[in-house]
Amino acid sequence: MKGLMMDYNLTVDRILLRAEKMFPEQEIVSRLANGSIHRYKYGEFFSRTIKLMNALRALGVKPGDRVATFAWNSYRHMEIYFAVPALGAVLHTLNIRLFPEQLVYIVNHAKDKLIFVDKSLSGMLAAQEPHFKGVQNYIVMDDLHAEPAASLPNTLDYEAILSAGKDTIEFPTIEEGTAAGMCYTSGTTGEPKGVLYSHRSIFLHAMGISMTDSLAISNRDVILPVVPMFHVMSWGIPFACCLTGAKPVYPGAQLIGKPIAELLEKERVTIAAGVPTIWNVLLQHLQKETHDLSSLKTMVVGGSAAPRSMIEAYEKKFGVSILHAWGMTETSPLGTVSRLKKHMDTWSEDEKYKVRAKQGMAVPLVEVKIVDDENKDLPWDGSSSGELLVRGPWIASSYYNAETPDGNAAFTKDGWFRTGDVATIDSNGFMEITDRKKDLIKTRGEWISSVEMENIIMSYAGVLEAAVVGRPDEVRGEAPVAFVVATAEKKGTLDAKGIHDLLSEKFAHWQIPKLSDIRFIDAVPKTSVGKFDKKVLRKQV
Repeated sequence: MKGLMMDYNLTVDRILLRAEKMFPEQEIVSRLANGSIHRYKYGEFFSRTIKLMNALRALGVKPGDRVATFAWNSYRHMEIYFAVPALGAVLHTLNIRLFPEQLVYIVNHAKDKLIFVDKSLSGMLAAQEPHFKGVQNYIVMDDLHAEPAASLPNTLDYEAILSAGKDTIEFPTIEEGTAAGMCYTSGTTGEPKGVLYSHRSIFLHAMGISMTDSLAISNRDVILPVVPMFHVMSWGIPFACCLTGAKPVYPGAQLIGKPIAELLEKERVTIAAGVPTIWNVLLQHLQKETHDLSSLKTMVVGGSAAPRSMIEAYEKKFGVSILHAWGMTETSPLGTVSRLKKHMDTWSEDEKYKVRAKQGMAVPLVEVKIVDDENKDLPWDGSSSGELLVRGPWIASSYYNAETPDGNAAFTKDGWFRTGDVATIDSNGFMEITDRKKDLIKTRGEWISSVEMENIIMSYAGVLEAAVVGRPDEVRGEAPVAFVVATAEKKGTLDAKGIHDLLSEKFAHWQIPKLSDIRFIDAVPKTSVGKFDKKVLRKQV
């Protein structure tokens, strides 16, 4: 039919070409294992990525092959992010924090052909290498770690293969629906599940997170992705940086407190992104040492809920705006962002903070709804609570090679993904996660949100982290148990009664933990992506 638009494939190589044509002078910064800083520009990044792509082609990598990475955030990792999909192969980012048996399962399930590995992480990989079934080569990246690389079979040096690669620009013809990337869920229940990202979904997601009412990434921004490049493609930030010409600052392995504060200050970072644990620890550091954060306008928080107390502390003490976002491996990950609407500008401070503590509105191209146990849609009234369902062009439609008959049960026949999150949606369209379905606590027939209770406890002076789980109780069915971590200054002096009294202001007396069930611990156990690992705590109760 005449008058239709051009058939323009949305593929990762188009993003790479744009970066080279439009932003060759923009800088890319990485901190290496010895603390030194590596700098180069998009123009050199492009040339090296082309040579890497041709080197992989010479090694026999073909379209559809899975090429894995086992690495921290760095410029080399970014080169692999583009070279692999531009060749038509599938980039598989391996989570370096997985349990050994999970790592072995994922490498073999994905059928990885090559693995790129940082020298500093080679020992972790070498310990499991005998169990990998199909890996042909290990390509070691010298991140200037003091120790030599561990012994791996069929090892190649990254810079050596790069120098041997041709500089001819020959992109294969790739359909936008072809797989470009691959991540696995953290496997908190059962084996990890693989999620494939298409070229089209990565392209649209990069556009989506760059929008003004989303993460608002532009050419003028300096972005510090503390979220690992092995976790849901670093939330798509490397792709968005190339699309917009933003300056990425990769932190390497030093992610806690002072090292992050120094990067924020020295590189004049404008947007930082990571899980609440990272920003909570940074907050404790900033309250002891002075750093110039005047350039930092937005701190994106995802992975789990950001306590309102932390949102307020950053804004009131340091002038930094916390931007709440929500997503999952299955959603690429961006689903919602909590930016205030214009008509909320006149609201009181308290009302604004209540909204900003929610996970926010669905971004353009993502649809959300909540349903009850009978799969009936629930109203957006801010109080009706049900399972959150999502759909959109960067939401997975199934898991990769699901091995059980019900492996894809989370995907409905009418095209929605069941997230497993319990949520409310208010009349303004703002979604708030009240809990994971498996983390709700049923006391005397009534459901208690562990997330709500955790946020209240974390607002208590001297509390660094808190996790709440249920334990069996003869009278109540389940009773909440609060595991509390004190800040360094308050360690050993926190008062359980004070926390108990604070909870009694928000919950009925039969809903709150007994004094003996407010337990002080040194650290909350975390999953491989930094979320509270409540199954470990449940075993303790």
